[in-house]
Amino acid sequence: MTVSTTWNTDRPWRGIMVATALPLRDDLSVDHDAYAEHVRWLIDNGCDGVVPNGSLGEYQTLTDEERARVVRTAIEAAGDGARVMPGVSAYGSGEARRWAEQAADEGCGSVLLLPPNAYRAGEPGVRAHYAEVARAGVPIVAYNNPIDTKVDLTPGTLAHLHQDGSIIAVKEFTGDVRRAYEIAELAPELDLLIGADDVLLELALAGAVGWIAGYPNAFPASCATLYHAAVAGDLATARPLYKSLHPLLRWDSKTEFVQSIKLSMDIVGRRGGPTRPPRSPLTGQTEAAVRTATRKAVADGHR
Repeated sequence: MTVSTTWNTDRPWRGIMVATALPLRDDLSVDHDAYAEHVRWLIDNGCDGVVPNGSLGEYQTLTDEERARVVRTAIEAAGDGARVMPGVSAYGSGEARRWAEQAADEGCGSVLLLPPNAYRAGEPGVRAHYAEVARAGVPIVAYNNPIDTKVDLTPGTLAHLHQDGSIIAVKEFTGDVRRAYEIAELAPELDLLIGADDVLLELALAGAVGWIAGYPNAFPASCATLYHAAVAGDLATARPLYKSLHPLLRWDSKTEFVQSIKLSMDIVGRRGGPTRPPRSPLTGQTEAAVRTATRKAVADGHR
């Protein structure tokens, strides 16, 4: 297996951590063999690790048994639990902590955690939630996605969570690149991770040290080249790549991101497969747009 030479073993949440899509068979059962092969392929093509059981992995639709097995499959395929950052989000803080404990027991290097997503918690509730899950003893990457959770982890809240000792990094998904600078001012030791593919260049230039990524599921090698050029400030390499890939990267921020990335995977010869309800297959102009952008990326030589 060829692995990245830039991966930070002391801070394994840094670098390119792919939020993996979960291959499903036509009967909607999980294809664990295809998933294991996919994890190995991503690492062989320049990615540093994987994030199973995130939104892209359709964790909300998995049984407990499926969810636990996905993590074990990822660890075995990656060859090192430190390269695996399971999503541990759940409706209750206790359940999220139990998933974090499983990750710790399996040797995972970090976990990804949304704020409470069953109701719109205020800052005291958010801090209590992260403190409870932090008791599992595994480094926590906060996931700021106020579009879906209706709870905004503002730069001030993130600073408090970091001061509490509850989080070591944040996946920033708001798309507001101005926040990067405020986060750096209020919590200079908190690692900023790119959380939306279509602001990769902007957040890399603002100091991000990692990318929890979607579209490397279909084009890992080109995305790895783009990321490394961006964080190195090599705009001569990064800008044309970013412009070429952006028609695809922007789908990571749309409601249909799971279906879009899986469709792109299918087009390039990877097993994406269907999605579980309530997500339904893409149709009409949306499907056509994703197909056109994917085929153009292939024609442009991306892989």
